[in-house]
Amino acid sequence: MTIFSSREGGIGAVEGELDVNEAVAKAEDDGPHQWCQSVPYLHVDQTTTMPLTNFKTPEKYEYQNGFGAYHETEAVEGALPIGANNPQKAPLGLYNEKLSGTAFTAPRHENQQTWLYRVLPASAHGPFEARETSTFDTNPGVHGKERWHQIPNQLRWDPFDLDETVDWVHSLRLVAGAGDPTMKSGLGIFIFAAGKDMDPHEAFYSADGDLLIVPQHGVLDIHTELGKLLVRPNEICVIPRGIRHRVTLPEGPVRGYMLELYQGHFQLPELGPIGANGLANVRDFQAPIAAFDDDTETEHTLLAKFAGHLFAAKQNHTPFDVVAWHGTYYPYKYDLARFNTIGSISYDHPDPSIFTVLTAQSDHVGTAIADFVIFPPRWLVAEDTFRPPWYHRNTMSEFMGLIHGQYDGKTGGGFQPAGASLHNVMSAHGPDAATHEKARNAELKPMKVGEGSLAFMFESCLMVGVTEWGLNKCAKVQRDYNEESWAPLKAHFKRPTTAKFVNGAARDAGGEVGDRAAVPHYT
Repeated sequence: MTIFSSREGGIGAVEGELDVNEAVAKAEDDGPHQWCQSVPYLHVDQTTTMPLTNFKTPEKYEYQNGFGAYHETEAVEGALPIGANNPQKAPLGLYNEKLSGTAFTAPRHENQQTWLYRVLPASAHGPFEARETSTFDTNPGVHGKERWHQIPNQLRWDPFDLDETVDWVHSLRLVAGAGDPTMKSGLGIFIFAAGKDMDPHEAFYSADGDLLIVPQHGVLDIHTELGKLLVRPNEICVIPRGIRHRVTLPEGPVRGYMLELYQGHFQLPELGPIGANGLANVRDFQAPIAAFDDDTETEHTLLAKFAGHLFAAKQNHTPFDVVAWHGTYYPYKYDLARFNTIGSISYDHPDPSIFTVLTAQSDHVGTAIADFVIFPPRWLVAEDTFRPPWYHRNTMSEFMGLIHGQYDGKTGGGFQPAGASLHNVMSAHGPDAATHEKARNAELKPMKVGEGSLAFMFESCLMVGVTEWGLNKCAKVQRDYNEESWAPLKAHFKRPTTAKFVNGAARDAGGEVGDRAAVPHYT
């Protein structure tokens, strides 16, 4: 059966003719303002008062607000102990359990720990056994058969296909990355595309890192140990290392991007002279409230991603039995429409770091293992300025994705929703020829760009390798990316005939040598 969407926002189904990928591509061609669907996709009503996304799928859960806050929540009154964290007998016959996201002795401002009060401890399961060893390998290098392709080429991918045959766990495809989760160093960049709910009696966690999930298409209903999150396109979600969860798809197939952070945790960027507020504000992040099941009779399967490989264990009770919790280590989500964009109101295009939503710093302050950056709708008013992103070579690697619309830095048509690009360390990049010509001749009046669009970037100080799946097996790499984007650029330089030449330029031009006194490094 094929799922399709209408311009009026409805959905339907037809037998044959279009598969789900063709149906979604057709709907996306209609433009982000004209449609929304229950496969589903974001519909942004441009009449909506900022800063909220007008989601087609309504919220159904309650949350606690605040990033990095100390939260506490109980699903049954009296389940949280008063004062003590580890009483001899926890209230209501529950078990005390501590979940540590950092070392016990991490500095107070970094320390992330949560106390759980649950029906049975998380340790009550059978031994883990390796599963799908020939097909599930997300740690290229010394720990598996997969290897990185380390190449300097600029890369761009066509939209990745939906896959209706797999669930969340088996939808994860490693595209690029660096480092080693066994050393808690680096990151992995994934594409996910799923069409099936996880089994009702399964749960999954990653011991390798924190999962930053960026949906592009479809709704994720994520049941975690600490509560439930509904995550839609134009929202992001972070599930910290080790937290068990189950993902269902209430409105059909999903697709998106995911960054797994192997070291540290995400934090908000420092604001410096911006002041106390701006960018992603603390109050706009949402954490779940406690929600539990008390099934102690049904067999469940616990899936673990450990060192990039998949393991499974059996247990005779639900993993989702946390009745109450308090602490600083928990999943959370954020509506990207709430981002308070900062920009120049005089001249020049500031560095894209002003669009940073979340950052994970290396041991060198200001240099990130991973930054999550967005390019939302925004006003451009800079005078005498080339307004799109400038041409650039960067010591950082830049992986970009497009959630919906058209990215204002790439208007030639090759960068599409559900596609991606990678500009690795010192790989030159910038606006395509069409964008450059339009921008250099544009009337510089105040203008809003990115209407109905949202692009993002995973930026890292690490040199990013590409997997065999990402480079070849997915069959999505655009082999003509360079030729299409930058080969058409024209040289506009005209050698002056009357101006003075300096620094030896006149030796080849036959002109007059400039004034030595005006040229400090004259040779």
